[in-house]
Amino acid sequence: MEVTNPYQQYQNNSVNTASPGELTLMLYNGCLKFINLAKKAMVEKNVAEKNINVQKAQNIITELMITLNKDVEISQNLLSLYDYLNRRLIEANVKNDVAILSEVEEFVVEFRDTWKQVIQMIRQRQHAGNGGKA
Repeated sequence: MEVTNPYQQYQNNSVNTASPGELTLMLYNGCLKFINLAKKAMVEKNVAEKNINVQKAQNIITELMITLNKDVEISQNLLSLYDYLNRRLIEANVKNDVAILSEVEEFVVEFRDTWKQVIQMIRQRQHAGNGGKA
């Protein structure tokens, strides 16, 4: 019988049942987590950990780029911004520059907070559309 970690099982269920909007929010939060871990590793001069976490943040930015809906006009602007963030992550990794990671972090926080507002607005509209019934 396989014993599973309840936290891991919860995480898997969260991802499997999340809406596309919630998944995007999870990506932004994950990116921020890895940027902060990379910053901590830089300060501690742990090159291997820094590299791993910067690459994880890059992978998330790449995933955000791949999943953009190209039919939406704003997608080209987002694609350019994501590309910029990806290049800055590479530069931060090569130069061991915490300031560059902080710059990327500011962008990702802004994206995440905006995305949270969009999700809240959608939920409010759906709730209003149901006549207030849950």
